Amino acid sequence: MIERYSLPEMRRIWSPESRIRKMIEAELAWLAVTARAKGFEIAAPVSAEALARRVTIRKVRRRETRTRHETVAFLEILQESVRDKNAARFLHYGLTSQDILDNALALQTLEALGLLISDWKAVAAEIRRLSRRHRGTWMAGRTHGVHAEPITFGLKMAGWHAEALRNIARLKRSAEEMGYGKFSGAVGLFGALGPADERRALGRLGLRPEPVATQVIPRDRHAECMAALALSAMALERFATEIRHLQRTEVLEVEEAFHLGQKGSSAMPHKRNPVLSENICGLARLAKAQSSAALQNGSLWHERDMSHSSVERVIFQDVFLLLDFMLARFREILSGLRVDAGRMRQNLHALRGLAFSERVLLALIDAGMDRKSAYGVVQKNAMRCWSGQAHFSEVLRRDPAVRRRLSGRDLARCFEAEAAGRRAEAIMRRGGVG
Repeated sequence: MIERYSLPEMRRIWSPESRIRKMIEAELAWLAVTARAKGFEIAAPVSAEALARRVTIRKVRRRETRTRHETVAFLEILQESVRDKNAARFLHYGLTSQDILDNALALQTLEALGLLISDWKAVAAEIRRLSRRHRGTWMAGRTHGVHAEPITFGLKMAGWHAEALRNIARLKRSAEEMGYGKFSGAVGLFGALGPADERRALGRLGLRPEPVATQVIPRDRHAECMAALALSAMALERFATEIRHLQRTEVLEVEEAFHLGQKGSSAMPHKRNPVLSENICGLARLAKAQSSAALQNGSLWHERDMSHSSVERVIFQDVFLLLDFMLARFREILSGLRVDAGRMRQNLHALRGLAFSERVLLALIDAGMDRKSAYGVVQKNAMRCWSGQAHFSEVLRRDPAVRRRLSGRDLARCFEAEAAGRRAEAIMRRGGVG
């Protein structure tokens, strides 16, 4: 991923140096168990940190030009860097390359998931703040882009908050699914030691043994993780799309912060565009597209082929970097979001009360009119309101069929948005922002 759309901490997690460090950690975990099983002590133990200074990505890549095999190049440099000859001799004992690579990928993914979970929690906190602040800010709810019924902006934010919580839970489940490793050799049947040794070695890494591995960890785990990341991208795209719609000039109910010195167009000095939200929508397309590649990685030949490897080198790094950046950017949007409560009220009443049509319908039914007749009466008067200038309540008062069923006070109550406030509060509590 290009540096423009990535942040330092996530770049560190997915850097070549971090990957080498995780590979060293996996080799040392297995070496410690091998030494115990073989009954020897490592005379000069070396830390992963110290070895990482000797086993550099530059050395590995230079050696790979000769070996034409990355893991063999890594292993040769590692063996040369371990001074204890017995330890060097038993490095990688009974293992295959993928034992090291899959464990390293799992460790990187778990660290990256932890960072995304923290990112989402920060975003959820901003959404919760907006929801509470605007619990009484009424606006037009819209379906098909057309005014439907009144809602509060706080309620809209509560829906975002509930989705944010689902994404946090989803990423936590992904961490559970990705927390598996293997030291079971070329086809999963152990080349040297056994399942108890594997369990001990993986325990040192904070991983659990894959119940039945081949040469690799089954790729359904990785596909599920990528699907969770795609759903996070989808949520951010949904939120950002809503901001873009609400910032349209004809609506202008919310607006991204526009800073001193900022420019909106090289040609039109007046422009204040929702560029950050647009950016998130564009990046979401990239993040979501990668989940398809992860699904295709599941059908490997027999006990494994290598077709997944090149794909995973790209998609894991790119999607994690993208999401980390998108979450930070969306938090920035929320922290500076301008909410125009006056404009929301103005837009809500632009259709002169038509947003309350269902309440009139239900009031007529409660007053004894059958549903079909009540619907016909309300729709007939709504169409008159669409084509005229009078308020919907006034048009209804002129209709004898309405006057026979509803008093002036009954009809007025149908147009009180605040009457639904208690229900909005209850729903907000369900969304975790009570």
